[in-house]
Amino acid sequence: MRPSARRRIPLRLRRVPVPWERQEPTWRAAKPSLIAQALKRAQSRPSGNWYVIGASRDLPPGKTLGITVGSTEVVAWRDDDGRLHTGPGACPHLGAPLQESPVRCGTLVCHWHGLALDGGPVAGWEPYPAFDDGVLLWVRLDRMGGEEPTERPRVPVRPLLGDGVDAVYSAVGRCEPEDVVANRLDPWHGAWFHPYSFVDLTVTDVPGDSTGDDDGFLVEVSFRVAGRLVVPVLARFTAPEPRTVVMHIVEGEGAGSVVETHATPLAPDEQGRPRTAVVEALVAASDRRGFAVARAAAPMLRPLMRASAGRLWRDDLAYAERRWELRAQGRFPG
Repeated sequence: MRPSARRRIPLRLRRVPVPWERQEPTWRAAKPSLIAQALKRAQSRPSGNWYVIGASRDLPPGKTLGITVGSTEVVAWRDDDGRLHTGPGACPHLGAPLQESPVRCGTLVCHWHGLALDGGPVAGWEPYPAFDDGVLLWVRLDRMGGEEPTERPRVPVRPLLGDGVDAVYSAVGRCEPEDVVANRLDPWHGAWFHPYSFVDLTVTDVPGDSTGDDDGFLVEVSFRVAGRLVVPVLARFTAPEPRTVVMHIVEGEGAGSVVETHATPLAPDEQGRPRTAVVEALVAASDRRGFAVARAAAPMLRPLMRASAGRLWRDDLAYAERRWELRAQGRFPG
């Protein structure tokens, strides 16, 4: 195929597909110590006490969002100008669940006794700092995080709003945030554990001992389309803060696209086992002229993007949950 044609056509036809069981084993390269070191570096980086609580699109004006981050009950809503407000999820009067209360003219009104919250301090209710990056919603919980607070979260570099197509997938697993992050810092499992999505995976570079922000895993991988048709890319995995791993497409079709995996600790289950919300933001972009069609079709594409992420996370949450079980039993090999 001529170079000009390659630029026009992102698909490739695999010449000699390798059966799943005959692909190159990756267990020697996926050293537990290397993954553990990458996880340790991620955990040492500051978060500014910010936690992802959901998707921007899932909180329209007039609605409330309730979530318990760790042991902290949080309620979120928007005022009439669309600004995000967050604060304690229990009414300071008699403890009513504010997530069940209505929003009237941008004001949250407690449905037990009518205490009105406009986002400012009132009657012992103090707001939490909040941030809406256009794709995800964040809350800052200083008492829980225990770090030096920052004015805003460390939002990864993304395509500009309006230039890409974004979708957000959410799921809950019985594990801790570090198990989700460790899963993402193990790119070697991709073609073995997710053969329906990834083939021909090679990790070409791994992080060194640097504690800076520029270390990461560089991965050559092909996304499976159908049969022998694939889309090869070069992807880079980094962990900018303790509860986030970002995959950037650095070369190939969709260069500049990102997949952000955020892990938010939740209240434990009835048996006291930890629970973690996985909130994954997918922001696809392309410099192809035809991508404008994809942007126009975004409402139809988002369910497909979420379904694709959901298939991967059904497997990856099992991976994370198994990792937590082994750690809880003192049997984890790392």
